[in-house]
Amino acid sequence: MRGAAKSLWHVVAWWGTAAYGSAIVCAVLVWAHAPAVANEAQLLSNIRQLTFDGRRSGEGYFSSDGAQIVFQSEREPGNPFYQIYLLDLETGDTQRISPGTGKTTCAWIHPNGERVLYASTHEDPAALDKQEEELALRAAGKARRYSWSFDEHYDIFDSAVSGGMPHNLTNALGYDAEGSWSPDGEWIAFASNRHAYSEPLSTEDEKLFETDKSFMMDIYLMRADGSELQRLTTARGYDGGPFFSADGKKIIWRRFSEDGVTAEVFTMDTEGGGEKQLTRLGVMSWAPFFHPSGAYAIFATNLQGFANFELYLVDADGRSEPVRVTDTEGFDGLPTFSPDGRTLSWTSSRTADKSAQIFLADWHHDRAMALLGLVSGTGLDDTTESGVAVAATEAEISPRDIKAHVTNLASEPMAGRLTGTEGERLATAYVADAFAAVGLAPLESGYFQEFEFTAGARLGTDNRLLLGGTGRTNASVLNQDWRPLAFSRVGAVDETEVVFAGYGIVAPESEGIAAYDSYGDLDVRGKWVLVLRYLPEDISQEIRQHLPVR
Repeated sequence: MRGAAKSLWHVVAWWGTAAYGSAIVCAVLVWAHAPAVANEAQLLSNIRQLTFDGRRSGEGYFSSDGAQIVFQSEREPGNPFYQIYLLDLETGDTQRISPGTGKTTCAWIHPNGERVLYASTHEDPAALDKQEEELALRAAGKARRYSWSFDEHYDIFDSAVSGGMPHNLTNALGYDAEGSWSPDGEWIAFASNRHAYSEPLSTEDEKLFETDKSFMMDIYLMRADGSELQRLTTARGYDGGPFFSADGKKIIWRRFSEDGVTAEVFTMDTEGGGEKQLTRLGVMSWAPFFHPSGAYAIFATNLQGFANFELYLVDADGRSEPVRVTDTEGFDGLPTFSPDGRTLSWTSSRTADKSAQIFLADWHHDRAMALLGLVSGTGLDDTTESGVAVAATEAEISPRDIKAHVTNLASEPMAGRLTGTEGERLATAYVADAFAAVGLAPLESGYFQEFEFTAGARLGTDNRLLLGGTGRTNASVLNQDWRPLAFSRVGAVDETEVVFAGYGIVAPESEGIAAYDSYGDLDVRGKWVLVLRYLPEDISQEIRQHLPVR
């Protein structure tokens, strides 16, 4: 099978930042936890159930023209396992594509619409015996709790839509499944644990593999005819459920932790390498699928509890906090988009009898982009001067909009926005782009106001400090005994008396706490004032919080 509370920004202050000859205003924010917000009513409309027959159905994937869906369903007489079916979305006609025996899963329609890809165990000599065993258990009321089978007899087949014998593309011992064609139909990405059957394993890995066949799963790539096999991942734990992006340049999948308890969403380059982790929810996040725009992906997660999988969105760079999509109790998972991005297919238990079936809904892409704080693409847009797409916002000020802007301002290209650096220049350009996007008219000179500022300071060659009063004059060592601060006055200072003022603190009386004044009756006019850093050590926490007030 393919397969921390939501946070919120709050504004607390404003600050100015300067670049070479420019200044612009940004927001300073803090991160606070708040409940996850579902957006089902905003993102999905015209929700309708697509499949009704059988014990359960799922994993509906569109043809390249959006006219058909291929899916798996338990509905075959005499076979308790999934078989593959093709459904015409206009006529409703449904035909079985797989042989009808054994187990099947993970189908995909070739871009030319003439062939179907799926995984099957029908060539397993014991396929019929396994069917009878499962049927007997169910008849006796001893049906196993539902769990996915990583049967080592799974192989990937392609079959003509018109019928005929399916062609075995993998033909190796091990679980070969979860396959999908690239957009041009030249490549197949799939998941397999075949190397666990053909390569020596350590004693530890042998024990793990005996109890968990998914532990050795990795992503593979091969030509559409099964040639030029490449292994793309080698991490310990289950890597599976790969899909190509609409342009064929990326693969998205989910990676389970070694103990199989959690899973996160990853992407990589189709050629291999360039791995990027998109989610960090620390729960089970799986079954990711790119939107055709390439701007974001949809996935399922049990962030709301193991019995309540919901759909979430994450931007293609993984920079924003995932956004919740569904809010219906039960299972919502295995989501896929139609090629035009206007329809969502997913598997849900929101049926009358709570069985899992396939649902369709109209998808609102613009609202998804706004919720993620995106305008177009993956967040990088060459049409803006900053090179970072301006976050889409609404007329009313909201924490979501502010969070989207700050996410962009805190992104890697900004490199911390240190005054005078390239990252700071990009940040100021971004804010100018944001002003333009909301229609804020600039002054005649534009959005920037030129001014001079001190970019830095360094010590000169003639810094000296002489201390007296001990019967002799001492020369203090620079950078060992003392150091002038950058805002120190330039020039000589005449010999002057030094006055000690403790910690240099002045704090008025407040709520039962006595006033504190380090200067008291000291006469400091025209004298050096020597003070200690920090705060007194032997005071209560209450007084400590009061003292820094100047």
